[in-house]
Amino acid sequence: MPVCHVTHHRLDLDGIDIFYRAAEPQDAPVVLLPHGYPCSSYEFRGLMPLLADRWRLLAPDFPGCGYSATPDDFAYDFDGYADFLERFTRHLGIERFALYLHDFGSQIGLRLAIAQPQRITALIVQNGDIYEDQLGPKYAALQRFFANPTPQARAGLADAVSLEGFEEEFLNEVEPELAERIPPDLWHLHWALMSPRRKEIAVQVIAGLKENLAWFPRYQATCATTSLPP
Repeated sequence: MPVCHVTHHRLDLDGIDIFYRAAEPQDAPVVLLPHGYPCSSYEFRGLMPLLADRWRLLAPDFPGCGYSATPDDFAYDFDGYADFLERFTRHLGIERFALYLHDFGSQIGLRLAIAQPQRITALIVQNGDIYEDQLGPKYAALQRFFANPTPQARAGLADAVSLEGFEEEFLNEVEPELAERIPPDLWHLHWALMSPRRKEIAVQVIAGLKENLAWFPRYQATCATTSLPP
C-alpha cells in the first residue's frame, strides 16, 4: 500500500487567512472534512492518510478555530460557517464532493447540502446532532439557557468553554479503557489556541444552537429523502 502524506496549507479566502490539511491524488473524488467543537482539522490527522490512496481529502480550520484567522467581520454562526465551506471549495476549484459530518459540523454541512444539493456526491454522518433527544442531561445548562436566556444562564455556558470543558467534550464519558487511548494533546492544544475573542465566539455559537433547533426537521428530511445527483 503506498504511503500517503498529509500536507499543510494556507490560503487567502476573501481576505481571511485560512489553514487547511490535504491528502490527495489531485484527480481522486473529493471528501470534505468539516471539524466539530471544540476542535480543528487536527482531529483528522490520523484518518486522512488511511483514505488518501483513493480520495482527495480536504480539512479546513473554520475561521476562529485552529490555525485559521479570527476576523472581526465574519459571521460566526451556522450560516456563516456553511457559506465559508462553499467559498473554500469554490476557491480550490472543487465543484462536487462528499461530506463527512459529525458534531456541529453536521449541521453546518447539511445547510450547505440543502442549499446546493447538486454539488454533494455523498453524506457520511457520524454522531451528528440533528435530533432534540440528543440534548440529554449533559446539556442541562444549555437547556436552562434555552428556556430562560438570562445573563446568568449565558455565564453558565461560558464556564464550559474552559480546559476542563474541552477535556469533557473529547472524553465524552467513554469507558476508562477507551479514555486511555485519547491523547490529552486534543484538549490542551485547542485550549492553547483560544483567546478571549475566540471564547466569546464559542459561547455565541453554543447559544445559537437554540435557533438551530428549528432546522433539525430539515436536516432529518435531507438525510432521509434527498436524492443526490449521479
